[in-house]
Amino acid sequence: MSELPQPTGSPAHQNVTFPSAGGTAHGYLALPPAGRGPGVIVIQEWWGLTDHIADVTDRLAAEGFVALAPDLYGGNVAHDGAEAARMMGELPVARGVELLSGAVDHLLGLPEVTSDTVASVGFCMGGGFVLQQAAADPRVSAAVPFYGVIQGELPDFSGLAAQILGHYGEQDTTVPPAELDRLREVIEAQSGLVPDLRVYPAGHAFFNDRRPTFEPESAQRAWASTVAFLHEQLG
Repeated sequence: MSELPQPTGSPAHQNVTFPSAGGTAHGYLALPPAGRGPGVIVIQEWWGLTDHIADVTDRLAAEGFVALAPDLYGGNVAHDGAEAARMMGELPVARGVELLSGAVDHLLGLPEVTSDTVASVGFCMGGGFVLQQAAADPRVSAAVPFYGVIQGELPDFSGLAAQILGHYGEQDTTVPPAELDRLREVIEAQSGLVPDLRVYPAGHAFFNDRRPTFEPESAQRAWASTVAFLHEQLG
């Protein structure tokens, strides 16, 4: 979560609206070449629904998934770390989970979605929300946090139904690898499920190819295993 500017090139990406959390939410939806496929929620970094998140959504669609990135900031995109921290701080965890639940409703209601459950993939703040959402919503059957930052206390994982594949950087001071041992222990103790939390020779945001922290080899390995995992869990 660097203080360096986040190049966006455009405002938040939006091409769909749907009811969520008592109002109207926006997001970015990408369909696979076949027009139909399993559903995947993509959760933004603390910057917002940027070019990078839209690109990840498109890449998942190219792999055969119906991918939806809900806009948790209502069209706003941060341009520096201070602004991103403020915007993240103004999004209570419970509100974010509520918005994500509406996105799951919308995704599972689409005729193009062939799965009865969804996967959730997120980055930084979004990686934390992947875990929060999976803990709260049994309709999430696969969860992939990339260097997930959990705000506040760990959620209650006793209702967790999702298999978890997590990607973290060994030089990431935002999510120190030592914290992963506790996360793994809590998830297993509360849910009986054993998360697969992988550590790469990289720092924070190593998957974001628009950041100076991008680490191509680790990013490629994490992406390949993510795509295989999603197909294994969703079909």
